[in-house]
Amino acid sequence: MSRVGLKPVEIPEGVELKFDNNTVTVKGPKGELSRELHPDMKINIEDNVLTVERPSDHKEHRALHGTTRSLINNMVIGVSKGFEKSLEINGVGYRAQKQGNKTVINAGYSHPVELEAIDGIEIEVPKNTQITVKGIDKELVGAIAANIRAIRPPEPYKGKGIRYADEYVRRKEGKTAK
Repeated sequence: MSRVGLKPVEIPEGVELKFDNNTVTVKGPKGELSRELHPDMKINIEDNVLTVERPSDHKEHRALHGTTRSLINNMVIGVSKGFEKSLEINGVGYRAQKQGNKTVINAGYSHPVELEAIDGIEIEVPKNTQITVKGIDKELVGAIAANIRAIRPPEPYKGKGIRYADEYVRRKEGKTAK
């Protein structure tokens, strides 16, 4: 039994849902998202509450039940509130800055790493050691934040690198002299 799939999705004011066969389109104050879902899942809307039903208890349908509900819920939250990931940069000389629509990151390489702006994603640099990725698509925000972190992942000895703001890096002890 999917506990996530059984939860109803509340649709806030100002958010519209449209279904065409198995394509869901969600419009809200922040933008519009659409996604193609599995055709077996049944979606019902009553009084601004959306529920997802599965046709049977087969393993595939049970897996799709919670996934479908989560995807729709993330779309509704994205167009109404949006998503945000924060990253921190630690290390001597490591910094980030905005240059027009590009974000330039110096992370200890012989060259600066430049990131182009992507449609629907906003990269902000409030301080030169902080990066914030904002957008309406949770999947895309997470992917861009992961790509930024992959430029220089945090290392366990000194903690240098780019990490998520809420990430804990387990530190290791260095070599000891005899």
